Order: sequence, then C-alpha cells, then structure tokens
Amino acid sequence: MSSGEAEVAGEPAAPAAPPPLEWKFGQVFGERAAGEEVQDVDIISAIEFDRSGEHLATGDRGGRVVLFDRIDLRDARGRREMEASDYPPAAHQQIDYRYSTEFQSHEPEFDYLKSLEIEEKINKIRWVNSSQGALYVLSTNDKTIKLWRVTERRVKAVSQFNCPPRAPADYLAPGAADAAADPALPTPPTSVPGGPQINPRYLPRPGSLSSASAAARAVAAGAGAVLNGVGMEVDFPPGGFPQLRLPAVVSTSETTLVARCRRVFANAHAYHINSISCNSDRETFISADDLRVNLWSLENNAQSFNVVDIKPANMEDLTEVITCAEFHPSHCHSLAYSTSKGTIRLIDMRQSALCDQHSKLFEEQEPPGNRSFFSEIIASISDVKFSNDGRYIFSRDYMTVKLWDIHMEAQPLGTFKVHEFLRPKLCDLYENDCIFDKFECTPSGDGLRCASGSYSNLFRVFGVVPGSDEASLLESSKTPNRRMVQTPAKGGGRAGARGRRDARREAVDAMDPNGMQHDFSSKLLHLAWHPKANLIACAASNSLYMYYA
Repeated sequence: MSSGEAEVAGEPAAPAAPPPLEWKFGQVFGERAAGEEVQDVDIISAIEFDRSGEHLATGDRGGRVVLFDRIDLRDARGRREMEASDYPPAAHQQIDYRYSTEFQSHEPEFDYLKSLEIEEKINKIRWVNSSQGALYVLSTNDKTIKLWRVTERRVKAVSQFNCPPRAPADYLAPGAADAAADPALPTPPTSVPGGPQINPRYLPRPGSLSSASAAARAVAAGAGAVLNGVGMEVDFPPGGFPQLRLPAVVSTSETTLVARCRRVFANAHAYHINSISCNSDRETFISADDLRVNLWSLENNAQSFNVVDIKPANMEDLTEVITCAEFHPSHCHSLAYSTSKGTIRLIDMRQSALCDQHSKLFEEQEPPGNRSFFSEIIASISDVKFSNDGRYIFSRDYMTVKLWDIHMEAQPLGTFKVHEFLRPKLCDLYENDCIFDKFECTPSGDGLRCASGSYSNLFRVFGVVPGSDEASLLESSKTPNRRMVQTPAKGGGRAGARGRRDARREAVDAMDPNGMQHDFSSKLLHLAWHPKANLIACAASNSLYMYYA
C-alpha cells in the first residue's frame, strides 16, 4: 500500500459521493438567431441569484440591470399533464423564471481631471439581504456603486369614461337638425375625439371670444373658454356640461416592479472596481480595486474605510494587484481577497483598522521545473467564492478551479482542470489577449459541486467530494450534452487522493473535447448556481441559458 493510500485509510470515512447529475435544458432569454449580429451593449457582464433563489439579476455592458422572478412549474401544470409526461416524478423539479423588470443603472461618464472615459458596463451585481419587503441590489461599474431599491407597486389606470357615445336628443340645440339635413350648411361637430360630447348650443359663433379681452370678460362673468381637440374655442357655460365627468386615476389589481436609486457610492477608488461583496451583518459591504479594499455602510455614502491597502510607496516596487474580494458568508469580521500572484489572503477586521497583515495565506508552490513565461499570468486568480457553510474556498485561475480548506493553507484539497488541452496554445492565447480573460466559478448550494466556464460557450461541472468522478462538459445551447466527454470512473479521497484526481482530469482534458477548432470569441465568463436547487444560469454573449438537474 502506498503512503498516499495509507493516509486515506487513516482518515475518517467520508460520505459516499453522489452520482453525476444529468443536466437538461430549461429555458433561454435573448436567444440569438442564426447570423444575427450581437451589439456590444447587449452582452451580459454580470449575473447573480439572491439568497432565496426567488430572484435573478443580470447586468450588461450597456449599463442595464434586468431582473427575473421565479416560477414553479409544479404549480402551473395540472396533475393529468404530469401523469401523462414521459419523465419520472423526480424530474419535475424544473424551476423557470420570467422577465420582471429592467432599469438603466449606469450611464457613460467622462473624468475630466484624468481625461478618462468611464464605461457604463456593469462589473458586478450583488443582492443585499434585507429584512424589509423590498428588494435591494448593488451594482457597480468601474468607478461608481449604486444601491437600488426594487418594490412592487400597483399599476394605476384612468377609468370612469362614462360619457354617452352621443348627446341625448333633448340636449341638441334648436336648428341642429336643420343644419344636419341641409348639406350646404356646415355641420358643427358634437364630440371631440377622446373627449366629451359638446352641445352645439355652445359651439363657437362668429366673433365669439375671438380676443383675449373677450375671454377674460367671459371668465369674469362665470363662464369659461376652452380649446377642443381640433383647435376650436368652445364656450364653457357657468353650470358646466351636465354629461361631463372627469376621469379618475385608480389603482388596479395588477402590480409591477419599480426600481429607484437610493444611494450612490462614488469617489472612493482611484482604480477600476473589480468586485463588491455584502456582509452577513446586512449593514456593510466591501468594494475592491487593484490596490485597495474599502468598507462601506449601506446607510452612509459620504465616507468609506480603507481596510486593505497594498499600494507601495514606490509604484515601481508593485509586484501584485488585488483581483477579487469576498466576505465570509457567516463571519462578519472575516473576508478573503485574491491577487494576481495566485494567492488568497484571509483577514480578520478585528485585529486592526487597516489589515496590513493577513491571518491566513493560501498559496500553492509551483515546482521550479514547471515555471515558464506564462506561469505568473495563468496563476492569477480571477474569482473567489466561499461555500455556504464557510468551510471551503473555491478559486478560479485561467486553467483550473481549486478547492481550499480554510484550515489547511499549504495546498488545495483538489485541483480541477477546466481546459488543460489549451496549455500548448498559451503562446497563441497570449497574442490574442485571451490569456487575460477572467472566468468565474460558482459552487452549488450544498457544496458538493462547482461549475466554471470555458471557450466555445462551454462550461464544466465538477464533483468536489471524495470519490466523485463527475466532470461534465456542457454547452450553452438547447442541446447541452452534445459535446459531453465520457470520464473514467475512478475515485479518490478529498485530500489524500488529490494527485489521482488531478491525473484523471488531465487524462480527460488531454484531447480537444469539441473535436473541432475552438472559438475563442465565444467565451462563457459568467455563470451562477441556484442557492437551493441544481440549476445553473449561464451568460453566453447576450443570451441567458438555464439548465436544471
């Protein structure tokens, strides 16, 4: 027995790995037609579920935020329809969403002091956990963070249009019938399009109220003069029209969502904001740029507190930048931030006001023989996520997803290769700047799996528990499994069998899973996992795809 196997045998028995999920297409919003050109402002740049999973928010490069509401199909389908379906009862867990509302969050701006254009692109979206009935959303572009309050309001409509279609017979003036009978005489209109019926008795006479002084005299006498819809002056008698009733604005039973900007958090970052994260105390949030992490109060946008500052006295000594920052899901005093060197630092804000010293450092040392010109570039971490229980950290660099235990800093528990077959093409990826793409990762609500995107609108779902062989390859289309790669069934422990899992992933990814030339312009950077169900929302260009299992 090898030493690695001995270590696994000595560990406590881990729960059995769940079987791989069978993913199915759920729905799509904004599907692109064949040959349709996509506008840059319509490309989705951020996506986020709220904590309950009832709401989904997306942001695009045009500065818009679009909200979706959940629909449970089990409530919409009849029992007979479900019994007649070919799917087993366990498959009736599909959750659909419907378009709710959208609003313009950011506009393009220009910094006149720095002669710099500020794009309206939404970099990040975060739902704010609130005890109130309203929904709160934080959205940010490169410089400005905005807090939006989304509430339900009843739709108001104009009602009480109860004027008769035409005036009663006794309401006609003498001579009106004669005027109608003689075609040579002009027939005065008795109604105004969209307005009340008008008694011909009060239609304009030659020379009646033809001047402002005449109108003033009529008003002073208790009468009035109005202009009808055809631009004619109409005498308004002192008693008013007997049949005229003003319409009223009433609230209907229909409701709609209305967004209102509550606060703007600006002028606190000298560099582009790359991430925001809400605290579990529901009172504060952080925002991070390349060199600093700031702490804000949701109730006060006048000032922020700098909690992390890695800017050196001499900028020539700068060796790394902050790439992402995330609050711990339950410990309001802890947060983690990643750097371009591939390190993750966990800090405790109780130690000092400015957290220059980290409490834990997560870093995997690369063997000296494996270093190359691209090693530092591909080691840069683009996304960091905590598991819901706060025990594990998921990080995404250019080539892999790594799973860290917050109690073990020396090495990750597992490394999952997303597109290892691209390693021989790093030189080409460097020349076309694709090597600097920032992919996100998203863990499942139960912490058993993790998903991350790749090129050609592909994404992978990995099983991260001991013994799991799950490494599904899916495509963001209506047929997600057409490019699935079969994986060998071979298990391993979470920590002890890390090497065997890495070898299995490498054996799978050594070949091109598409069997064709990759499309590096179609990249799946943003995706989110439902917090309580096996449902993944993926942003492929301007289309939002959803898959369930």
